[in-house]
Amino acid sequence: MSALIPVRDAPALPGLTFRRFRGPADYPAMVALLDACNVADHLDYINTVEEIAFVFAHLTNCDPAREMLFAEVNGEAIAFSRVWWADEDAARLYISLGFIRPDWRRKGLGAAMLRYDENHLREIAREHTAPEKNFRAWASDQEYGALALFAQAGYTPVRHYVVMTRAMDAPLPNAPMPEGLQVRPAQAEHIRAIWDAQQEARRDHWGYRPATEQDFQRWRSERLFAPELWQVAWDGDQVAGMVLNRVDREQNAQYHRKRGYTQDIFVRRPWRRRGLARALLTSSIEMFRQMGMTETALGVDTQNSHGALNLYASVGYREYKRHTFFNKPMKLETQ
Repeated sequence: MSALIPVRDAPALPGLTFRRFRGPADYPAMVALLDACNVADHLDYINTVEEIAFVFAHLTNCDPAREMLFAEVNGEAIAFSRVWWADEDAARLYISLGFIRPDWRRKGLGAAMLRYDENHLREIAREHTAPEKNFRAWASDQEYGALALFAQAGYTPVRHYVVMTRAMDAPLPNAPMPEGLQVRPAQAEHIRAIWDAQQEARRDHWGYRPATEQDFQRWRSERLFAPELWQVAWDGDQVAGMVLNRVDREQNAQYHRKRGYTQDIFVRRPWRRRGLARALLTSSIEMFRQMGMTETALGVDTQNSHGALNLYASVGYREYKRHTFFNKPMKLETQ
């Protein structure tokens, strides 16, 4: 059994204790807790033991045995959090992610766990040299408790990410493929070239960090990896752009819908401003229409420097859900 952990200023709830991560034995309780949060916060994530095991097998800058905190009442998990760090441009981010079962919210538990996580992240940060250090957290527009918690704790919004959807019966604009480019099925021998082209195009995006070989291997083994659905444009033997489409069949079944994701839209610099993204996006939508989907969806940074938000709106996408990213400057003295 994990040793109990003292959490300063924790609420005086009968039977409340805190402990570390116990390994895969905790996965079922995490799934149950995440499912309860899905319902309360109108999220639509798929939570399974297998999915959590996959994520935890590919963690970066996080040892869950040290970087997780569980809250229990009489031995039943009611909340957990995880922290890690990552680089973003010139700054180093110290990230916290937490979930509280809805019936245990608004009791001071989230504030106590966030303070604990921040202090733990400060200990990690003391070993790092970076020109700028910030705490990072995020929440969707319907996670009202989290939004209030971050505001009270001194976090400020720095970026918005929206999920957009498009009904299949919306008019589809004419968007021919630029001359000289050709869409070809993605073969196994193309995967690395497509990955490399994606990473090159991603350099202009907010929060870019160079990918590792571990990132590539994780990407290839993800549950929704579906090269047969991709729309990849080639200029001879060069990848010009792509839409890496996917279908989450488990999510569609759980939420009784027929949605295809026209996600991961990238065009390399030499082929920009020629209508390639629009052409690939419309052909992706048409592909999903022929598959019997009733809607498509994608996500976008609202401050994308290439006008992606306007492009998607012009093709018929409308905002469905918004996520906000928050920063808080890190002060290394213990608070």
